[in-house]
Amino acid sequence: MKKKINYLILLLALTFTVGCTDVEDTSSAEEPAKPQEETKVNTDEETDSEEEKANANSEDEESTTAVAEESITDDEQFSGYKLIEVDGGDLSGHRESKVVVDIGYGDREYWAFTNEHEQLVRVIADEIILQDDNSEPVLSSGRYYSDEAKVPGVESDVLDEGHVIADSLGGVSNAYNITPQDSTLNRHGDVAYMERAIRDAGGATNFEAIITYPDTETQIPSSYQYTYTLMGNEIVDTYDNVNPDEVNESLGLTDGKPSSESSNSNSSSSEGDVSSVDTNGNGQVTIKEAKEAGFSMPITSDHWLYPYMRDNDGDGMVGE
Repeated sequence: MKKKINYLILLLALTFTVGCTDVEDTSSAEEPAKPQEETKVNTDEETDSEEEKANANSEDEESTTAVAEESITDDEQFSGYKLIEVDGGDLSGHRESKVVVDIGYGDREYWAFTNEHEQLVRVIADEIILQDDNSEPVLSSGRYYSDEAKVPGVESDVLDEGHVIADSLGGVSNAYNITPQDSTLNRHGDVAYMERAIRDAGGATNFEAIITYPDTETQIPSSYQYTYTLMGNEIVDTYDNVNPDEVNESLGLTDGKPSSESSNSNSSSSEGDVSSVDTNGNGQVTIKEAKEAGFSMPITSDHWLYPYMRDNDGDGMVGE
């Protein structure tokens, strides 16, 4: 009997031992150590991926910004100048020093430069694109704006608010395109002739205006030099900011009128040969050419020479 009890106890002990082993194996099998490590690895990979994407986006943004800045600064002509925007119709007359401003109307790119004294000293354009009154908001006066910038000096009775690049050539009216200019020079002299020549040619290329001043205080130029290419020909025009009629008179260029014109230079009864007046043979007679040929001003609409000349204000008189 005692032996049977011992066998029973031994059997129970073996059963208990096996049971504990199964529990430990089950507990060990359910440990999430491996999955936790895998989750940790996946999280790191996702973080790395997000960081790479962020860095890539950042590099793209920096690249875009660099391209934008390069488009402005890659030209050596802009070096040392600050690019600013000024409304084309700003009439204040104020200029900043050492800046470059786009003075082309619409999408045109005409660049104006100032020096350290706020003087407008240079204007350039790869291409002069004529005003288009069919697609642009041009006023009945033929201008984009009703007035021009009040640059110091234009209040003079003999000085105009002269465009460096005229409205008809696509220029705006702020202070970066306006200088005080002798009214005769502007309306009837070399400036008017140049503008007419560019219009008749349908535009120009490689345009550059260099503006000179007598000192660093004034905003009234002493002279201009225009360089531009017209129908394949490079043209250089240089002239002082003075009344050309007065200069011609002081030089004696208005004396010695032909006898046929001495009594009445405006008479249409005495037809003449325009080739004898049009010295450069371009079919257009300037005031200077007419005076050098001995004609007195003004030339009125009933004069045979009038059709060959430019009447800027359309009043029937040239050189008044």
